Amino acid sequence: MHKIIGAVLLVAGAFLFIRGHDMSQAINSQVKNLFTGSPTDKVMYYYLGGALCGAVGLVEIFRSSK
Repeated sequence: MHKIIGAVLLVAGAFLFIRGHDMSQAINSQVKNLFTGSPTDKVMYYYLGGALCGAVGLVEIFRSSK
């Protein structure tokens, strides 16, 4: 059961990370990045959420079940 949950979280993390990358390439995000030097908050939330889901997914996959 842990492996299934881990796989789902890993896929969700990859989706969120890719979605954040796509959003960072949007014109409004690039304009804000040009003037402020930092990406939008929404893009950062997607990156962090993707990284967190991916990390938890990997832990669940490699966690030994008793």
